[in-house]
Parts: sequence; structure tokens; C-alpha cells
Amino acid sequence: MIEIYNKPKQVEILAIGVHPDDVELSCSGTILHQIGLGNSVGICDLTQGELGTRGTTETRFEEAKNAAAFLGVEFRANLGLADGFMTFSEITIQAIARIIRIAKPKIVLANAIDDRHPDHGRASKIISDACFYSGLGKITITDDHGNVLAPHRPKVIYHYIQDRHHKPDFVVDITPFIEQKMESILLFKTQFFDPNSKEPVTPISGKEFLDFIKAKNMMHGRDIGALYGEGFTVERTIGVKNIMDIY
Repeated sequence: MIEIYNKPKQVEILAIGVHPDDVELSCSGTILHQIGLGNSVGICDLTQGELGTRGTTETRFEEAKNAAAFLGVEFRANLGLADGFMTFSEITIQAIARIIRIAKPKIVLANAIDDRHPDHGRASKIISDACFYSGLGKITITDDHGNVLAPHRPKVIYHYIQDRHHKPDFVVDITPFIEQKMESILLFKTQFFDPNSKEPVTPISGKEFLDFIKAKNMMHGRDIGALYGEGFTVERTIGVKNIMDIY
């Protein structure tokens, strides 16, 4: 595990993405909203994004660090798993379960259940499986000092929506944070729109991709009567104590 920004510690929400910038693109508005409400948040990137057409692992580490500081999260870690070739295995599950046991989140935000990039859907299932196995006491996982980490299973997993459209199970109003969200995305300077860049053109490097992100958030926001929103899907039925809290 590589510490990108601060040392991992216990947080209420852990946002996990298979690539650096997945979290910023898909749920950074929600992260800003929840931090504003007083919740602690950490970010974990599973790979270094080494197969990306633009930039290098070094530039992406620097960009991820800057974005973490901008969002105000408690920490950002990178597990260094194989971009493009991450599969369900004991090594992969233990690596993800280790950060879960360290952070002890109540909520995990994870990749979309299916998406244009095959890594996203695959990571979605692996993250979900790791959350389950992290709660099994007979799986021994240690910290950097050899101390056994206590089992921990997050209360819920919410999957953010990425490139492909999925009907959300709920939407978070991110209207006050939309411009900060877009700023956090643009901190990944090698990946997104820069009129002066000499990097190869990719499906996400044009200005139209940024317009697509905002349009998608407008579409989700409209469903709940807000200007901008971020949608999520759930793995199990959500329990409600007061139906007056739902709008």
C-alpha cells in the first residue's frame, strides 16, 4: 500500500476506485457534501492507472495527492494492484480487506456495477467481496508492524454511477458543490481537457467529456428537484426510520 496523502486511519466513509480519478469523476460532490456535514472520508485507489494513455504513474500520484488535499479527505492510499489485470484472488482480497480493517468505514463507495471500462464492473464485484471477507474473523490480516487487524465489515456499499447510465436507487444533491467537483477533476491535468496539452487525444480528454459529466449530474439532479446530483445503486434494500426524511 502506498500512502499518497496522509496515513490511513479510521473514517466513516471510504471511497474506493479502481483508477485514480474514478472517485473525483463519480462521487466527489457527495464527498464534499458529507464532509460539510461533519463526516470523515478517506479515498483508496486500487491501481496506479499505469495503462492509461496519458500521463505517468508519477504524475497521477501527484494529481491524486493534490485532489485529496483539495477535497479535504482524511487520507488517500493506493494499493498498487495491476491496472487492467486485477482479478479475484487471495492477494487482491486481502489487500482491499486490509485497508477496510484499518479505516473501519460504515459506508463504502465503490465502482459502478457495469461500465464502459471493463475494470469498473470487475472492481465493483471485487470490492464488494472484499468488504464481506474483511468481516471474517478466521482471515488473518496484519498491519505494517505485524499486529493483527480486527475483522470489520462495512454497514453498506453504495455503487456510484460512471460512464454508462444506470437508474439510480438514490441521488445526492450536490448543487452547492458542482464547481468544486469539476475543479477536483481538472486537478488530474494529464487526463482531462487542456488546450495546451501535447498528449494523445482520448475519449475523456476533450472539453465535451467535462460537459457530459455536468449534464449527467444535471439529469440526476432533476429527478430529485435539484440542479445537480450524483446517483448511486445499492446491493440491498435501504431501511428508513422516518418516511418524512425522503423527498
